[in-house]
Amino acid sequence: MVLRTRSAIVGATLLGMLLVAVPAWSQSDGKPAPTYSADIAPILQRSCQSCHRAGEIAPMSLMTYKEVRPWARAMKRQTASRSMPPWHYDKTIGVQHLKDDPSLSDAEIDMIARWADAGAPEGNPADVPKARAFKNFNDWQIGEPDMVVKFPAYPVPAAGPDLYGDLLAEIPIEEDRYIQAIQTRSATPESHKVVHHALSYAVSRDAVQKGMAGEGGAFLVEYASGKNAEVYPEGTGVLLQKGQMARLSYHLHSVGKETRAEVELGIKFYPKGFVPKHVRWSRQLAQPTSPLDIPANTIARSDGYTQLHKPARIIAFQPHMHNLGKRQCLELIYPSSGTRMNSEIVSCANFNNNWHLTYNYADDTQPLVPAGTVLHNIQWHDNTKDNPRALDPKNWVGDGQRTIDEMGFFWVGWIELTEEEYQQQLAERRERQKRATSSDAVQQQQR
Repeated sequence: MVLRTRSAIVGATLLGMLLVAVPAWSQSDGKPAPTYSADIAPILQRSCQSCHRAGEIAPMSLMTYKEVRPWARAMKRQTASRSMPPWHYDKTIGVQHLKDDPSLSDAEIDMIARWADAGAPEGNPADVPKARAFKNFNDWQIGEPDMVVKFPAYPVPAAGPDLYGDLLAEIPIEEDRYIQAIQTRSATPESHKVVHHALSYAVSRDAVQKGMAGEGGAFLVEYASGKNAEVYPEGTGVLLQKGQMARLSYHLHSVGKETRAEVELGIKFYPKGFVPKHVRWSRQLAQPTSPLDIPANTIARSDGYTQLHKPARIIAFQPHMHNLGKRQCLELIYPSSGTRMNSEIVSCANFNNNWHLTYNYADDTQPLVPAGTVLHNIQWHDNTKDNPRALDPKNWVGDGQRTIDEMGFFWVGWIELTEEEYQQQLAERRERQKRATSSDAVQQQQR
């Protein structure tokens, strides 16, 4: 499976669910009722147990039938609303083939509902699949890193304003290397609670000596609550130069208990001397064209735009907002063709500030775009009482760095292509689509 951070693994928080006894009754449609052992346990193993087990962040364990049965009704509700597992990508519009997609199919959601309605029968315990081995909280999701950068610990008081600043650490490499995978993690579960976000950069020692380290540097990776690890597509990477230092631009907040924020950066490299064909870019793009204006008791829309000046293959899409974030879409507006402007929405996702998920497109569905394509950010912020994360819907909210303020942009991962590469990859994709269409037509005729 594709690697990702532990906190982005599915099934983490069935919060607020009531312990409801499940009545037992038979299926009225004549179909045999699903059982825990044969039908439900495999779903839980794949999509829930990574977090729903002892010692992990979920509020209850779902490892055995005895543990699962009291939550049958709650599981039906949470999966039917697609609140769980936490994968908020819209399945009705745009690109639908994504890497590391943990979401449940309609058939699986229906099966959980039918199982709960039938009284949550156990079935034959011998049908339960062999238990999976899971990583622990502090295990690296990219595998054992080739290098770990440890930033100095920072004390966060039990109460106080949000904290911003920079931490510096050594990068122990003796020659330039290209990064293949990278992950930011909090070294302890307590530290995880106080880190709102952390951006990592490589900065020159000259900038550090001049007191200018916080003014730039080569961007490495962004972390926010629930974000996946970054595993770059084969043949793409990010250059890390020798002699530089790592800078962590942090945003920390108090949680009612004095806590040490301890952040680490794990990196896996390509072999020494290897130079990937393409650089993998990642940037926060398409800021709103005017400052965010979110009146009280209102769902407010805003839009932002960024133009790509070279042909590109888009690798990943990640919305970024705060507590009022409701939904965000990525529309591609292509260069004019004659008198007509072509555009398409390739991704939409609902938003939950606890889960800054990166949606990585499957290799054969990564959007290919020509030079001049505009990335259009369409987003909504919900400042109403219907949003449980709205702190005070009676007050206006606008732009700001604090957790209680709002933001609105997306992170996009992409690689730049030459015009020749773009035309070749576009032709290859069209040929694959043509063959797939022909194959589907043949199968339809044979039925």
